[in-house]
Amino acid sequence: PVGVRSRARDEMPAALRRDVRTLGSLLGRVISEDAGPELLADVEHLRQTLIRGRSGSGGDTLAGLRAFVDGLALDRCEQVARSFTCYFHLVNLAEEHHRVRSLREHPPTRGTIASALADMPDAEAALARLRIHPVLTAHPTEARRRAIVTAIRRIGALLDGPPDERQLLEQVEILWRSGQLRSIRPGPIDEVRGAMAVFDETIFRTIPRLYRHVDDELGGSGAEPPSTPAFVRFGSWIGGDRDGNPSVTGAISREAIEIQSDHVLRALEAAARRIARMLSADRETTPPSAELRQLLDDASALHPRPLAELTSRAPDQPHRHAVMLSAERISATRERNADLAYGRAGELLADLAVVQRSLVAAGAPRLAYGELQHLVWQVETFGFHLAELEIRQHSQVHERALAELGAGGSRSAETVEVLATLRAMAAIQQRFGVEACRRYIVSFTRSAADIAAVHELAAHALSGQRLALDVVPLFETGDDIARATAVLSEAIELPAVAARLGENGRQLEVMLGYSDSAKDVGPVSAALALSRAQADLATWAHERGIDLLLFHGRGGSLGRGGGPANRAILAQAPGSVAGRFKVTEQGEVIHARYGTAEIALRHLDQVGEAVLRASTPAADEQTRAVSERFRGLGATIDRSSRAAYHELVRSDGFAEWFARVSPLDELGAMRLGSRPARRSETRSLADLRAIPWVFAWAQTRLNLPGWYGLGTALEAIADDGLLQAAYADWPLFATIIENAEMSLAKSDRGIAERYLALGARPEISEQILAERERAIAQVLIVTGHGQLLDGRRVLGRAVDLREPYIDALSLVQLRALSALRLGGADDVENARNEHLLLLTAGGIAAGLQNTG
Repeated sequence: PVGVRSRARDEMPAALRRDVRTLGSLLGRVISEDAGPELLADVEHLRQTLIRGRSGSGGDTLAGLRAFVDGLALDRCEQVARSFTCYFHLVNLAEEHHRVRSLREHPPTRGTIASALADMPDAEAALARLRIHPVLTAHPTEARRRAIVTAIRRIGALLDGPPDERQLLEQVEILWRSGQLRSIRPGPIDEVRGAMAVFDETIFRTIPRLYRHVDDELGGSGAEPPSTPAFVRFGSWIGGDRDGNPSVTGAISREAIEIQSDHVLRALEAAARRIARMLSADRETTPPSAELRQLLDDASALHPRPLAELTSRAPDQPHRHAVMLSAERISATRERNADLAYGRAGELLADLAVVQRSLVAAGAPRLAYGELQHLVWQVETFGFHLAELEIRQHSQVHERALAELGAGGSRSAETVEVLATLRAMAAIQQRFGVEACRRYIVSFTRSAADIAAVHELAAHALSGQRLALDVVPLFETGDDIARATAVLSEAIELPAVAARLGENGRQLEVMLGYSDSAKDVGPVSAALALSRAQADLATWAHERGIDLLLFHGRGGSLGRGGGPANRAILAQAPGSVAGRFKVTEQGEVIHARYGTAEIALRHLDQVGEAVLRASTPAADEQTRAVSERFRGLGATIDRSSRAAYHELVRSDGFAEWFARVSPLDELGAMRLGSRPARRSETRSLADLRAIPWVFAWAQTRLNLPGWYGLGTALEAIADDGLLQAAYADWPLFATIIENAEMSLAKSDRGIAERYLALGARPEISEQILAERERAIAQVLIVTGHGQLLDGRRVLGRAVDLREPYIDALSLVQLRALSALRLGGADDVENARNEHLLLLTAGGIAAGLQNTG
């Protein structure tokens, strides 16, 4: 529409506009110097023409520019794609930098844990129950190479400092000259090390900042014991998720936890040494307690050499000696020096508590509860294993393994590996403790037999060896989610499950899959089915005295359950949160949420606030009442949206058609992760993983998994007032609408039509485009807005300003995809077109800020 882009440009904050212009100008200079002004002229021609077209003053710009792009040499197309991709990397960085700057200049007072607690009469009890549990996964959704991420981080660091054009130019040129595509597929250990980079750079230091921030807001002075417990725990599937990934083995899992342990022990040791050097209070001003003297005497008897070296350097500083001794023992733990090593993280916490009590007794509580408390919080959060390694495998693998074992005879490599994995879990527990690896997630759980199978396999593998095993069912399809409570009722009667419930205080974990459920029944029906399942599970658990933890398998993209985490939490079913939230964090989301300290701090604070507010009795009652009020509405839109979605995806030849109109098959060559795109070699949609399904639709500029079926469902209601009331009062419905609105805003009909035309099935194309128009019209009626994202202008501004640049990449991709679909070229030409297509895929992902 006319004026949309100018409005977005006018709304852009001056500081952000300045950063974008600076970085864009530097990139233009680098492009011109390296490839000549002709390339820059081609890029500018595309950019300016598409902007005019978006403003309504450029005529049929797509047709003209399609011919222009088709006339370029392949080399020039690659350079154009690289130019726009690098631009998006820099714009994304500028937006992230501006968000950090805003958080520093205007620390939020709303949407924080402290603000939620301030409204609660039982704040202390609520804080004691709070638990946030992010689980990092290697799901392949990060399109950028680590080298690209690193180059972007270096540019960001320069933006933080005084202006230095020479250094910025150098780093922008490194970004320009760095290969955008991975030359080799990363292995599982590469993925583990990639996650460790985020831990090293931000997560380890951010966690105590979060706790301190909450404690300060609650009135803590730092001179008394903090009222804030360590309420975050991390999990990881990286090196543990073997569902459809034969690269992940028992040996890989053991190596993964060893790498994690090495990183956290190094971090804890460095923190302990830094704090010890700060504790220069001497014996005269800060006398040690008898308990601390005893600790040092015992250490001197057991470890005379290291303690003698410590005391010789600072003879009258006993508190420093104790913390430095802890640092030496952490180092020995990492190096597996049994004489000096700690056995478990609890032993380190006990030593640090002695130091704290001694400092308090000596009249120095600020020293006890300052930086030393940060170290305590880090040990409580990360232990000696950093994140619990969770194992995941498909239920059918267990079924086949049991069949083989029951038949006797030779065992397949798959069955041997299943048994090896369970032995690896036992070995990890023996070395690092039960909390390091006790959860075994069963993908596509259909019945209690799928849970029993893991316990039976463990008995085969371990021959009586001890293994604390929590088998977590993962319900993924629409039918399986609907049967969840029935399956669990049978499962808790299993002897192994009943015994485990007796050991752990009747704690039970259940995982719900957002990605595959949305692919199975569509986004609207999946959201409603998941909400019903959560409510049913919460009621089921309450009736049986079970302490239920729901694990949300959410993806990063909207078509896989993504979107703002805090809004999703507030839309959860009544009774289903109960002070705790466990969720997967995948690929690009890990960097987006945890790559920068300030953003990580804000994200965790917002999640904590939402968990606290969603867990109050008043919130439960309100959610229960509104869910009952709109029950009929939900049932109608569920039926209508599911029918519309199934009519599309179950039509004859749909899977083959989808592979033709999208770069689905080619995206596997991007080598985003170690896991294959399909669970087997079949071509069915059921076997296709949700990530490539969503990624491919994003590339076509349709984002279909985020909205399809919604337009038909809302039309079926035929009561605008009812829909608007539901949007105002029912958080779940509002979340469905807003997520669909975001997906629709990132779609583009003009570009999408050109992808759909490649399938030569006009009836399917018309069906999809008609549903898109229905969805947009209905969303605008429900929200009362004149255009999509009018109510969220920061996001709307970003989408409006990016669209012409994404269009340019889409036109280049269409050239490559059309050539590949047309056929007739030789292998060399096909390889070059595929390379060009993959370059544009990464750029479009950067522009849309999501892949799968």
